[in-house]
Amino acid sequence: MLGKTNTPAFSIHWFTRNSLHGHTLNPHNKNITPGGSSGGAAAATAAGMGAIGHGTDIAGSIRYPAYACGIHGLRPSIGRVPMINYTTPDRHIGGQIMAVSGPLARSIKDLELALKVMSRENYDDPWWTPLPFSLPMPKKKIALLKKIEGLKIDPIISAELDIVAKRLEDSGWVIEEPKAPNFQEAAKFQATLWLGEFRRTGGEAITKENDPDSNFIYSQMSRRCPDTSLEKFMDSLQQRARMSREWNKFFDQHPIILCPITGDIPFPDLKDLESEESFDLVFDSMLPQIAPPYMGLPGLSFATSQTDQKIPLGVQFISRKFREDLLLNVGYDLENYYPKIEPVLPAF
Repeated sequence: MLGKTNTPAFSIHWFTRNSLHGHTLNPHNKNITPGGSSGGAAAATAAGMGAIGHGTDIAGSIRYPAYACGIHGLRPSIGRVPMINYTTPDRHIGGQIMAVSGPLARSIKDLELALKVMSRENYDDPWWTPLPFSLPMPKKKIALLKKIEGLKIDPIISAELDIVAKRLEDSGWVIEEPKAPNFQEAAKFQATLWLGEFRRTGGEAITKENDPDSNFIYSQMSRRCPDTSLEKFMDSLQQRARMSREWNKFFDQHPIILCPITGDIPFPDLKDLESEESFDLVFDSMLPQIAPPYMGLPGLSFATSQTDQKIPLGVQFISRKFREDLLLNVGYDLENYYPKIEPVLPAF
């Protein structure tokens, strides 16, 4: 380890600024977010401070920083990488079944290397599962999802998805456009589990810390998800089994999903702090990141290109639990069509 990287306070922000260590900037463009909560890890990896960054992800905190900083990020399945913190009490059940540790890197090879190292045996995490990385290969079929209920997709991102789909077709993958599974319902239940845990363990700490950004974000999350009663919390846990079955039936026909990481190109920095309306705009755009963790699914954020304003672009791949091998395989194929990602030196 070279050192610790910056995060927003309490990791409840898709941007990276806090009252203790200050502001992390995106090395590509200081006017856009580096992502969060692993924004420091993504910015450092993109700038060449190290080859691999370590991040955590309960609602996109690996995938979105990787996207915003123009690198790749892999959210593993629940149980693939041991998740244990020896200096704090164990997380409540929401965090245990949704939060993961995973790598960010400038190449798929480095992602695979890091994932295998991070996945080494540790039964101190009772969710850790000793499964091989190579499992039987299903049909080379990918579901292209450009229409997700509740998500408005920027035309730039829609065009990027088409380019990626065509290149994968050229690599031998079958691309189909079925009706998307229910992202909105999964995200609703995810938010109940996520915020329910915060109210149980973090609300008092947020008030005590009095970080202005966290105060605002926590208030907005509470506005969006006011009821995390025991009954609502238990219902969210119960519905997870049903939704997992529904998504698994989808994966039976389409082992990999190709979809946006978010409905928008990376936002102007600190966009969600501007107003309630801005917060809602950012939160709603994150639907493709918020939904998969609810079912413990893995996801790959793959960097593709940039806009003329040096704003990185990318796409997301999702598969069923423990099929990180499929995500890496599609990443290797797609990497052949893009130049090697080199460290970027900030021009500011």
